[in-house]
Amino acid sequence: MVQTAFHRFTGYRMLHRTIYGICALMMLAILSLWVTPVLAVNHDTDAGAVAATVQPVHGLALFDAPKYGADFTHLDYVNPDAPKGGLLKQGATGTFDSLNPFLITGQAAARMNLTYDTLMQRVWDEPFSVYGLVAERVELALDRSWMTFHLNPAARFHDGHPVTARDVKFSLETLRENGRPNTRRVYGFVTAIEIIDDHTITFRLLPSAEREVPLVLAMLPVLPAHYWADHDFGRTTLTPPLGGGPYRVASLDPGRSITYERVADYWAADLPVNRGQYNFDTVQIEYFRDDDVALEAFKAREVNFRRESDPNAWATRYSGPAAEGGLLKLEQLPHHRPDWTLSLIFNTRRDLFDDLRVRTALDLAFDFEWLDRAVFRDAYKRIESYYPNSELAATGLPDAAELALLEPFRDSLPDAVFGPAYEAPRTDGSGMAGRRGNLRKALALLKQAGWMLENGRLVSAETGQPFSFEILIQTGQEEGVVLEWVRTLDRIGITARIRSVDATQFRQRLNSFDYDVVNYRWINSLSPGVEQRLYFGSENAEVQGSRNYPGIRSPAVDALVAGIADASSRADLLTHVHALDRVLTHSRYGVLLYHLGHDLVAYWPPVTRPAVTPLYGMVIEAWWATRP
Repeated sequence: MVQTAFHRFTGYRMLHRTIYGICALMMLAILSLWVTPVLAVNHDTDAGAVAATVQPVHGLALFDAPKYGADFTHLDYVNPDAPKGGLLKQGATGTFDSLNPFLITGQAAARMNLTYDTLMQRVWDEPFSVYGLVAERVELALDRSWMTFHLNPAARFHDGHPVTARDVKFSLETLRENGRPNTRRVYGFVTAIEIIDDHTITFRLLPSAEREVPLVLAMLPVLPAHYWADHDFGRTTLTPPLGGGPYRVASLDPGRSITYERVADYWAADLPVNRGQYNFDTVQIEYFRDDDVALEAFKAREVNFRRESDPNAWATRYSGPAAEGGLLKLEQLPHHRPDWTLSLIFNTRRDLFDDLRVRTALDLAFDFEWLDRAVFRDAYKRIESYYPNSELAATGLPDAAELALLEPFRDSLPDAVFGPAYEAPRTDGSGMAGRRGNLRKALALLKQAGWMLENGRLVSAETGQPFSFEILIQTGQEEGVVLEWVRTLDRIGITARIRSVDATQFRQRLNSFDYDVVNYRWINSLSPGVEQRLYFGSENAEVQGSRNYPGIRSPAVDALVAGIADASSRADLLTHVHALDRVLTHSRYGVLLYHLGHDLVAYWPPVTRPAVTPLYGMVIEAWWATRP
């Protein structure tokens, strides 16, 4: 299940967030509860029936026991005594034309999630656990056929109207009908909704619901039914809708900026899951034309917090008296979430890339060591897994459990899958001379695949067709990354053309698989699930808009992603993910690029951060403004 640490709630990603997600995902049995449930057994001798129920609990985890017990007072990565007050001012690129973050239409303003509460809240120092918020307790059937939420009687919307089971029912039904496709899918596992009383509601689930579905349902945003009775939820709007979260919209300049104010009497401010969070009195988002302008605005202190995504900019554009004197804080904060899997993805729907030897040859021609030294100042690490920077990445030789999953498909898999984990080709970083060994190997593979050099150009030995393809990219930075690969390919007779398009065209071509090679990414969490089927499953190879960008059609992959969704324990999940990682990497579905392994953050006083950075990385909701 895909999440990022910058969102209090996230729609199901089976998501990119991003977006997400995200996307997605965008992706419980009895072991999923925080303790072994206490069974209450009633014997009906007349009916000869035995009924068993689980006791309500304060939290759920995907596997094993959650970290925090029922008596916890605050999360370990917050400062429970953080002062309230001050301003957090962040930059964003582009624009916005809607204040409804739940619709696929329109571009919603950033951070609108701050204005809503969810039934339960995810925490960021565990792979996937949720704790009580609007729902103070939850029951989950042993067979996962139903779950019952017990609402906190103190829960209120911003107008003081109490949150009831009717609001929860309205929220699920509305988002199932009008929400984004990924949320519609997961909410579609609910077959019936039963309101027990004002503060108790039961969801009945399809037998096909994956293990993570109950946790995703627990993150349902709660919408006010009485407000939307007089408003059209399906239309984008710039009128701030009624919410119930820690912030409300204070003002906006449409498309340019939006300001949120902390709700002084927020009903859930002192709940254990919230204590020490949502500390700024004001959160303001300023929109800029592009990231260069946003960076300059930050340096001019028009923005006081920035997360940098470009290590080259980090190394060259933040220096100056403020940084040298310590006024401007520049920090590399480690995390242990999977980094984005950036890749030059081969479209295997095209005959040119349907041969593993060809894909391997193209991988051999990419010189990461030179790129990192010459362009990125040794900032990056090479990606050698679809789950980089995490325990999900395959290492060493496959163990017995992995081999048991892989052996039934041995005849259809590369032999390398059964050997050591994938290691990317390496050079000495010196440039073209250092690539010669890899290029000789590449040419040998291409010859085996039926290609030959003729007058310095690579052509098909059978048809005489030249070896040429197009690389689809979106930004100027990507062009710099790809250009050296293009030059190297030219040395072995391959013509690669760079095609740069705007964001709208890029998304259209990505969704319709209209590319030979595309520079894009997958986003994973520490608890991958059903979204892996959306990423890599054969059933999505021809579904436009899916995230199976390479067009993977593999029975082995299908079996492994099904096993991930149905894993019975954390160990079982890791075994399936490690096996899948071996298949994906050794099948060379793209040139895996690079990752950081930490977050680059810059901020101006009085912005202050907590001492502890959780598993998933920095959580801006836990920061605060130091009082003068």
